[in-house]
Amino acid sequence: MNKRSIFITALSVAISSLFANAANKKWFELRSPDGDLKITVKLDDKITYDLSVNEQIMLENGEIALETSTAIFGTNPILVSQKRASVSETITPVVPLKFSTVKNQYNRLLLNFKGNFSVEFRAFDEGVAYRIIMNRKGEMEVLNETFSLQIPNDYLLHCQFTGGFKTPYEDDYHHLNIAEWQQNRPMAPLPLLIDSKKQCKILLSESDLSDYPAMFLKTAANNNIVSAFPKMPLAFGEDGDRSLKITKEAAYIVKTTATRTLPWRYFVLAKTDAQLAENTMTLKLAAKSELADASWIKPGQASWEWWNGATPYGPDVNFVSGFNLDTYKYFIDFASKYGVEYIVMDEGWAKSTRDPYTPNPEVDVHEIIRYGKEHNVGIFLWLTWLTVENNFEIFKTFEQWGVKGVKIDFMDRSDAWMVDFYERVARDAASNHLLVDFHGAFKPAGLEYKYPNVISYEGVRGMEYMGACLPNTSVYYPFIRNAVGPMDYTPGAMLSMQPNAYGGRSGDRPNSASIGTRAYQMALFVAFESGIQMLADNPTLYYRNHECTEFITSVPTTWDDTKVLAAEAGKYYIVAKRKGDKWFIGGICNSDKPKRTFELNLSFLPENKTLTMTSFEDGINAGRQAMDYRKNVKPVMQSDKLSIKMVHNGGFAAVIE
Repeated sequence: MNKRSIFITALSVAISSLFANAANKKWFELRSPDGDLKITVKLDDKITYDLSVNEQIMLENGEIALETSTAIFGTNPILVSQKRASVSETITPVVPLKFSTVKNQYNRLLLNFKGNFSVEFRAFDEGVAYRIIMNRKGEMEVLNETFSLQIPNDYLLHCQFTGGFKTPYEDDYHHLNIAEWQQNRPMAPLPLLIDSKKQCKILLSESDLSDYPAMFLKTAANNNIVSAFPKMPLAFGEDGDRSLKITKEAAYIVKTTATRTLPWRYFVLAKTDAQLAENTMTLKLAAKSELADASWIKPGQASWEWWNGATPYGPDVNFVSGFNLDTYKYFIDFASKYGVEYIVMDEGWAKSTRDPYTPNPEVDVHEIIRYGKEHNVGIFLWLTWLTVENNFEIFKTFEQWGVKGVKIDFMDRSDAWMVDFYERVARDAASNHLLVDFHGAFKPAGLEYKYPNVISYEGVRGMEYMGACLPNTSVYYPFIRNAVGPMDYTPGAMLSMQPNAYGGRSGDRPNSASIGTRAYQMALFVAFESGIQMLADNPTLYYRNHECTEFITSVPTTWDDTKVLAAEAGKYYIVAKRKGDKWFIGGICNSDKPKRTFELNLSFLPENKTLTMTSFEDGINAGRQAMDYRKNVKPVMQSDKLSIKMVHNGGFAAVIE
């Protein structure tokens, strides 16, 4: 072959290679049904994506990959095919925390790659999501899932931090930019809120978490946040009566079937803070309910003895109060009087925390269950997760006893083993008609829709922190923690204080107190979402504050409609929620301003109809004496303007009927 022929052949090979590579470098756009949101997927040596709102890029260079012990899926991807679809359906959640029906409308892009894996993208009007889909044989050991995002320096991040994977998700929020995060380099659990200071705020979380560890985030080079996952535990050691030490971990994060979908990674792209609080992305991406019959699932309120120390007192208490039979009957009498569906019996109902079969003789749980049934009040029993794991048949026994639900505590982990524990609990509890409230828990990630008997999770700095539970943190919850799922915050304090008055003189059990005004505490029952809503305080104080208690116990735990009336994350939150033909309004605010005033329209009310509004608002001295409030009753119509005033750490609560 002469030199000319060699040159032409080499050139031909080079051109062919160039065109082959160019053919594999593809860009795909997927838009929301309204066209405002867009995810741009780029295939080069990696799978990357950009997120845009109204054609302005909000986040860019997101990276997607999965590393197993045998291959990395997502490096030098070779596209085999693509498929697009548009979906519009209606979801009817068993436990409707925001809406009794949810329109689930999205556009879908499925990219199938060589190596028998795919990435599915969905674009909704409220956000975008993606997940990796594996379609291989046998099992796979997942070493890591790459989630990586570049964060501009001027973006403000709102997140919790943890020094390790063992966490109850109860830390305060930090508010900082990416450079400040990189200085300390701790990890952040989901959810994470990103303020772009441009077109939107971005809430990041996950859904359909099953047989897989929860995702955490840490910083990396080039202003990136990247995924971090706890390893799969292989061996455990003794660590007291409510936990175990992990003594050996695998090199992988999970060993799982190689034919499966991975959890959804989702972004709520909210142009207003109200849209953050109204979003239903966890629901829209969750697995469908596994329960053929969910008619027995009854969300509701619960009277709870732990926070107030189980110490009713006064002229009607002619017994020694404490964790005993007479005290629990007193709690049941209170619940029965006000139509509260349940009482929760916390630690102490059993003779030993390790033995769930032998009740404390001072309590006589069988008599409590009988007495509760007689008064139409169901019983929840507290357990450590370790006791459940060591006695998994206990749910069958509890159903035979007549128990209605379990409160399971101290998991404090979200590795794949513990995620599986949650699902085993949910499944077995459901088969025995038991509701589940997870404490010491990670955030909701879809299990509550797959098994709707899971009616709440803690995973929040709630009122058990007493003086360290501040409105300045709690006013973020509708936009971050509660925005991804139900939250057992345990509100309802009747001893209310401003921060400067809270200290050594008060605030400890049995005289438990909260920070925030009385109206603030009442508003929490409307503002916060939970399938079981605790009344944390002492029946004695509820009796003494009858008109407040009457309102609190009238607030539903499930809703037909939700409309946020005014909102700024971390500053204030005012929401109207409907159950049947009644509307409830809850408003809370932080400590930034001595007073706030809002003029709100009532366009959500029916036309040409005069209704009655009963409201509870901060009293004239509530800025100093937090228990000062005013009750008002007045007629209202759709055409009216509603004026609301709240003091610092204040609130507003109302019912319109």
